[in-house]
Amino acid sequence: MDGFPILSKIQRPQDLRSLTRQEIVALSEEIRTRIIRATAQNGGHVGPNLGVVELTIALHLAFETPRDSFCWDVSHQGYVHKLLTGRNDERFDAIRKTDGLSGFLSREESQHDAFGAGHAGTCLSAALGMCVARDLKKENKHVVAIAGDAAFTCGITLEALNNIACSTKKFILVLNDNEWSIAKNVGALSRYFNELITNPVYDRLHKDAQSFLSQIPGGRSFMKLVSKAKRDTKELLAPSSIFEKLGLRYLGPIDGHDIDSMVRFFEFAKESDEPIVLHILTKKGKGFPVALKEPEKWHGSGPFDEKTGAPKAEKPNTPPKYQDVFGECLAELALQDKSITGITAAMPAGTGLDALEKKIPDRFYDVGIAEEHAVLMAAGMATQGLKPVCAIYSTFLQRAYDPIIHDVCLQNLPVTFCLDRAGLSPNDGPTHHGVFDLSFLRCVPNSVVMQPKDEDELQDMLLTGISSGKPAFIRYPRGNGLGVTLKKSPKTLEIGKAEVLRRGDTCSIWALGPFVETAKKLAEELSDRHNLNCSLVNVRFVKPLDLDLLFKHASTHDLIVTLEDNALMGGLGSAVAESLQAHGLQVPVKSFGWPDAFIPHGSSVSQLRSQYGLDDQSILSSIEAALNKKYKRVACLSG
Repeated sequence: MDGFPILSKIQRPQDLRSLTRQEIVALSEEIRTRIIRATAQNGGHVGPNLGVVELTIALHLAFETPRDSFCWDVSHQGYVHKLLTGRNDERFDAIRKTDGLSGFLSREESQHDAFGAGHAGTCLSAALGMCVARDLKKENKHVVAIAGDAAFTCGITLEALNNIACSTKKFILVLNDNEWSIAKNVGALSRYFNELITNPVYDRLHKDAQSFLSQIPGGRSFMKLVSKAKRDTKELLAPSSIFEKLGLRYLGPIDGHDIDSMVRFFEFAKESDEPIVLHILTKKGKGFPVALKEPEKWHGSGPFDEKTGAPKAEKPNTPPKYQDVFGECLAELALQDKSITGITAAMPAGTGLDALEKKIPDRFYDVGIAEEHAVLMAAGMATQGLKPVCAIYSTFLQRAYDPIIHDVCLQNLPVTFCLDRAGLSPNDGPTHHGVFDLSFLRCVPNSVVMQPKDEDELQDMLLTGISSGKPAFIRYPRGNGLGVTLKKSPKTLEIGKAEVLRRGDTCSIWALGPFVETAKKLAEELSDRHNLNCSLVNVRFVKPLDLDLLFKHASTHDLIVTLEDNALMGGLGSAVAESLQAHGLQVPVKSFGWPDAFIPHGSSVSQLRSQYGLDDQSILSSIEAALNKKYKRVACLSG
């Protein structure tokens, strides 16, 4: 490949071993350039990957995949691994785009990807499962879990740590410590890792003592007798290692950009007969000055200028993002109501809650990557008269399903949930698509579930949710709004009341969220092409559904169509069909949504909609066919 003479030689990880020391150094820089070039065009996780270049090379020098298994937490730092395992081709050029590589690791993509992931905190549990399987099968291979320091705010990570030492004797944990998560790490564990640098005073005392005792008669035996004193000395001079207390041997910290040093430690770990932690210090964004300077901003990025790092300019008059409208509206409401608080799970900027943080910092709470805790904390606040607003991406809210049911909805507590990224997150793919929330929330008693048609209605729903005194869920898509005029002051909506945007008598289209705009086009097209007068309903509330309006339309229209950015199973279409069946109303229902499948990553929402028959023309053709079947008037509808 032009411009990458050494990287082009690497067709498989074993090829690394034929390189000289100088070539490996040069390879590191080529990899960084390759990653910057691809992400500049496609966007992606820039900082995490630039920070693990040397670490990934060292791992592949010391271990042999796919025989040995790497289990990467989140796996958004897997670009280097992809380049070293036979994926340095046109697919990498199109990473996160249609027909390109996934932005995360995927078992379907390569045999070198032992475990796929897109959510934090998974790798220790998964790696332990692999180790148990290896031990039971009496296999001679290694399993390496690679986790960032941010993963240790996840409850599931701590659960795994509690089980490792009692489940296996061979377990290698690489702690990739860059002192940053998506946002600046918070909490006691974060402070602990920041302090877990080997104390130079302790190191010197320990080495001097060992040297002296090894030279005197009986010294080595005496060293055993002073081990408790040694531990007490370490306890006094440096933080105690949580890993050692849980039965894992701790080594480090280790320079995460010194390949030779890391390889030596990895070789040592391979021979260890006890679970071992290697504490690796890396710099997020290394090799790209702008990413080093602003690691939070460069955790994930849209397309940018590869030389300057400047983001590629948006089109003039681009509407604000949904997350920003939400954040500014919440901050204004909080200024008027001192009982309003905001909670996020490590995504202050991503959710828009950084607006509240700036204006009212004492009512803003970032709990780290701990969605369950965020929801339970919100429940506790609500019992004391506060009005917590919990802003979590739809895909990450899946982790908090139990406290949603058990702690919020069962007790009917007034917590408002704002589900950003509902619908598709096209470049990130199936781990980040938010297409299940309607299905898993509809069945929970006491819940109010709604979705706005635009960014102004989002403001109304935020006020409605906070004012409802009930568990309220508001879902909205990723990205920019429609550019509608924003009211200075939001208004409360009548819960369970839909909005009729167009009145007709043939087909009634019930649309939710961004599909309202699609429905407007469909209604106009059906009118222009077939002289069919269709009703159009902005559903607003999936729960409670506007049954009065639904039953009225069922008795006055020949077909009901539902459109939603959610899985068909259990979503809006299911709610409509279930309600009609329960009341004995027999009108045909044609539902459009995402099928019973995990939707892959793609270049855009429109591309994926087209791929799955949810583009305007495909939906129109399906409605025409349904009406043809109903009326048996092919000639009328064809002309």
